[in-house]
Amino acid sequence: MRKLNRYVARTVWLSILLVLLVIVGIDGLSAFIDESDSRSASYGFAEIGRYVMLTMPRRVYEFIPFAALIGALIGLGQLASTSELVVMRAAGISNGRLAWMVLKQALVIAVFGFLLGEYIAPKAEQQAQSGRAIARYAGRQVDTEQGIWRRDGAVFFHVQAIAPDNEVFGVTAYEFEEDGWMQRALFADSGRYDGEGWRLRDVQSSEFSRDRVRKASAPALFLPSNITPKILSLENVAPSQLTLVDLVDYAAFLRSQGEDVADFELATWRKLMQPAAVAALVLIAISFVFGPLRDGTLGFRIFAGVMVGILFQLSQDLLGPASLVFGFPPLYAALAPVLSCVLVGLYLLRKA
Repeated sequence: MRKLNRYVARTVWLSILLVLLVIVGIDGLSAFIDESDSRSASYGFAEIGRYVMLTMPRRVYEFIPFAALIGALIGLGQLASTSELVVMRAAGISNGRLAWMVLKQALVIAVFGFLLGEYIAPKAEQQAQSGRAIARYAGRQVDTEQGIWRRDGAVFFHVQAIAPDNEVFGVTAYEFEEDGWMQRALFADSGRYDGEGWRLRDVQSSEFSRDRVRKASAPALFLPSNITPKILSLENVAPSQLTLVDLVDYAAFLRSQGEDVADFELATWRKLMQPAAVAALVLIAISFVFGPLRDGTLGFRIFAGVMVGILFQLSQDLLGPASLVFGFPPLYAALAPVLSCVLVGLYLLRKA
C-alpha cells in the first residue's frame, strides 16, 4: 500500500508542478513584457527582470489552487486513461481510499502554499515594489498616481518610494486646517523616520494664507507624524499580499484613523481559506475523474478544469467586492466558493 501511495503521490505532484511551472512562466513573461512599457534610463531591462523575479513567489502562491485543480485532473486522468484506476479498484481499493490518497497530497500542497504566502511572498513582493519605485524615481519620474498615499489626521502624505532601510524618496505632504483650507504644501527629495516624525531633506514648501502664498526652501525640515516606515511598507502592496500578522496590525491602525477595514478583513479570510480552497478544488478534480470525466480525453479534462477554475475565481472576484458594497460579512464571501466546491465534489463522488 505504501508503494501505491507513493506512486499516486508522485503522479499527482509531477502533474501539479508541471502545470504550475507553465502557468507561472507565462504570467511572468507577460508581466515582463507589460513592464517594459515603463522602461526608462534608470529602469531598464535588468531592473525589470529583478522586479519580475521578486514577484514570482507571489505569483506561485496565487496560482497554487488553480494548478492543483488542473494538475490533479491531468494526473488522475493519466491513471484513468491507462486503466490503472480500474486495476486499483479491482484490487479492492475504494473510491474513497483513492480520493484520500490524492487529498493528502492536496493538504501538503496547501500547507506549502500557506507558508509561501505567509513568510516568503510578502517580503519578496515588498522588495519588488520598493526596488521598482526607487529605480523609477531615480529618473525623477514623480507620479502622484503611483507611490503611497496615507492620511495622518489633517496631513495627507505621499511617498514616491521607500527603500528597504526605511529611507523615503519623493515626499509630498499637504496640511489642511479644520475648515478644509490648505495650510501648507511641501515637497522633499528624501527623508527618514526618527520615532516621532520624518526628518526631511531638500525641502520646498508653499504656505497658503487667505490673501497670499509664501514659498520657501530649506535643507532640512521636521514633520511630526504617526506614519511609520512599516505602515508605508504595508501600504506599498495589496492587502492580499500581506501576512496575517501585518493584516491584523494594519487594520488596527486604520481603525484608529477612522477608516474602513472591510477589504483587509476580506484579505484575511481569503488567506485563511486558501488551504481549504486548494483541497476543495482537488476534490472537484477527483470527483470529475471518478465521475463525468472518467472516459474523457486529456484535452477535455483540461478544458473542464480551466472552466471550473475560472468559475471559482469569478465567484471570489464577485462575492468579495459584493461583501464590501452590501455589508455582509467577508467570511461568507471567502467561504461560499470553497463550500460550493466541497458540496459539488462530495455529491459527484457519492454518485460515482
